[in-house]
Amino acid sequence: MALGRHQDSKQQDLWIATHKIARSPGHPFYVALNGLLGRAGFDRFVEELCEPYYADGIGRPSIPPGIYFRMLMVGYFEGIDSQRGIAWRCADSLSLRGFLGLGLDEATPDHSSLTRIRQRLPLEAHLEAFQFVLRMMAEGGLLSGKTLGVDATTLEANAAMKSIVRKETGQDWSEYVKGLMAEEGLPAGREEGEKEPTEQDVRNFDRRRPSKKVSNREWESPSDPDARITKMKDGRTRLAYKAVHAIDLDSAVVVAARVEMADRGDADTLIGQVEQAEDNLFEAGSEPEVKEVVADKGYHKAEVLAACAGRQTRTYIPERKVGRRRRWAGKPAGWQEAVYGNRRRVRGERGRELQRRRSEVVERSFAHVCETGGARRMWLRGLAKINKRYLVQVAAHNLGLLMRKVYGFGKPKALQGLAAVLLRVLCFVRSLLEAILRPVRVTRPDCPAPVLVRAGQLIRNHRLAMALQNTPSSTAC
Repeated sequence: MALGRHQDSKQQDLWIATHKIARSPGHPFYVALNGLLGRAGFDRFVEELCEPYYADGIGRPSIPPGIYFRMLMVGYFEGIDSQRGIAWRCADSLSLRGFLGLGLDEATPDHSSLTRIRQRLPLEAHLEAFQFVLRMMAEGGLLSGKTLGVDATTLEANAAMKSIVRKETGQDWSEYVKGLMAEEGLPAGREEGEKEPTEQDVRNFDRRRPSKKVSNREWESPSDPDARITKMKDGRTRLAYKAVHAIDLDSAVVVAARVEMADRGDADTLIGQVEQAEDNLFEAGSEPEVKEVVADKGYHKAEVLAACAGRQTRTYIPERKVGRRRRWAGKPAGWQEAVYGNRRRVRGERGRELQRRRSEVVERSFAHVCETGGARRMWLRGLAKINKRYLVQVAAHNLGLLMRKVYGFGKPKALQGLAAVLLRVLCFVRSLLEAILRPVRVTRPDCPAPVLVRAGQLIRNHRLAMALQNTPSSTAC
């Protein structure tokens, strides 16, 4: 066979026969997921859902809504956080083209198309698509909704701390520090003949001053007013949002997901999250009544516990450690009973079991959606836009749970791990067979020369001898 050589310049053919085009066999995960969505009628549902938001018979046809939602799901399954990255990955992969239902002669949507469609479709349309996936989970027997685990995590906003300005005056951080320098008698470049301080001078002064706290009441981001200054889990202070999950602890399905402002208290979001979970369960065709709510101590508040008790919902929320006794004089009726009832349930065996289950399931959902799913850093601005993207992200996470139940794998890269496990099992079986069939030199009493005997035969003979030794005789001697 002759050696093939690379050609620097090769003239391309003007026409190519379709039977000569190399086609992708398709990724097994995306082929199975497409079959799952096709049997459920996902594309027909989202087209009827989005039809009121398009003009009938005016202009060119838009990108099918099913492609829009699938591309956002690709962001979760491939761990891509930006729309540009999603668009590039879909254009580069033949398997993803097949998942989107696009031929080789069709162009994949640009990232700007995703932005236009997201602006056109309201948040309610994304919520109904999320509820459709929940309906698929209910039909697959993966949805109970009796016991919910609620928790929150921070999402880094698409805005920098150095861009914040004061709400009253509009000063940026550098101008604000220069004003503090002028108050202390340092040259700040305000008067004639005064030397303007450099940025290094401003940073040095800012680093040395004792108190550098900033408040959301005084500062905001001009590019993203909905972002709030908060402390991230790794200790950094950033502009961020807060994502709240309500998860069915029996099946690990996320039944409600919402992105809130980061400075809103955990306890203030609990009732709204439970109500949203009940609405989603009702739309999914499951039992909408939530019996139990499990959360961490950040959600403990007497008013919230009393509201849950009024809804006939049992709470399992640990209390914060306080150095004084609670006083119930002047408090509304029912608060004391709700707090003491919650305390009694938390100290019980079921309360401890539910807390362990909540820590395992809820934290795992954040790891899948935010860490490996690419939602920890939001490249969108505005609470409504982020909620639209995040709902589809969580819907893809739920689809992964359904795929794991039906096919045994929940993400495309899980197949690589499955192949590695099968290879290790085969290697172990091979080594075990070699050890059993390998000849071993042994010396027998009736033969002075060593004899080759297989290791498996030695093991069987040893077990037989041990069994005869431990068996009592018929004479009981």
